[in-house]
Amino acid sequence: MSAPDLLMPKPMLAQTVEALDRAFTVHKLWQAQDPDAVLAGIADRVRFIAAGGHAHVDEALIAALPKLEIIANFGVGYDSVDAAAAARHGVVVTNTPEVLNEDVADLAMALLLATIREVPQADRFLRQGRWLNENYPLTPATLRGRTLGIVGLGRIGKAIARRAEAFGLKIAYYGRRRQADVAYAYHPSVKALAEAVDTLMIIVPGGAETRHLIDAEVLEALGPEGVLINVARGSVVDENALVEALRNRTILAAGLDVFADEPNVPEALMALDNAVLLPHVGSATIHTRRAMGQLVVDNLVSWRDGKGPLTPVAETPWPREKA
Repeated sequence: MSAPDLLMPKPMLAQTVEALDRAFTVHKLWQAQDPDAVLAGIADRVRFIAAGGHAHVDEALIAALPKLEIIANFGVGYDSVDAAAAARHGVVVTNTPEVLNEDVADLAMALLLATIREVPQADRFLRQGRWLNENYPLTPATLRGRTLGIVGLGRIGKAIARRAEAFGLKIAYYGRRRQADVAYAYHPSVKALAEAVDTLMIIVPGGAETRHLIDAEVLEALGPEGVLINVARGSVVDENALVEALRNRTILAAGLDVFADEPNVPEALMALDNAVLLPHVGSATIHTRRAMGQLVVDNLVSWRDGKGPLTPVAETPWPREKA
């Protein structure tokens, strides 16, 4: 009996692909010379999708696969998968929470430190030979006395907060609702949070609901000593407004691991000396990416074996809600 058919639209880690190859008949769409022809040939057999590499799984693709049962997304964020459409078609979507919390939180704090203390700028200063003739200027910012406002106090947000507390930072947060078991100061809007703090850490999901959540008004509220750190999704920040805020010193600095049109980064951002920019490496360690890939495999195999999904997303809860 042949293994069930699985569609893989984009490349994934070799270890993940090997594990899926052992459990499924994997159709690697990115290798096809004519992807549309391949899709047409397997459309009535595909029951599984492994969505890695920011594979875009929209309603058109979901509707084109009448036997589709589950989409396993590689990543805790799943804005590249139309989960609402999947729910309408009775398809379960899973993601990879928990396994990347610690590495992302580590990177978030590293980016905060690098931005506040100008670590990349100081590195360039040394490499250019300038230390031979002058000392690096004193940095205008320090972590001392700062209050960190976390936009999105979920699993990763809490891991960041624990680290920030160890650095002596006060913590406040914004979310859709106050969390009863959290002692940090809660603010009912992002603008209110920005007014109350001098450092904003963004760690909310992407998508239409959070698009440009950080806009010119929020940046103005953050103020001239303000520092913005984004390890969430580029779409959450209005990049044009951010460029203007950095250029005009409406805020002091920004550290960004994500951008609106990755891997394209605006030249205007790269030209700024008060922006630290990283190529979306929040979870990019071998340890964590392997764990994420294994959770993709585990979700798909569990579903294949009739045990249900391990980490379904909110739009497709399991067991399914009764009508």
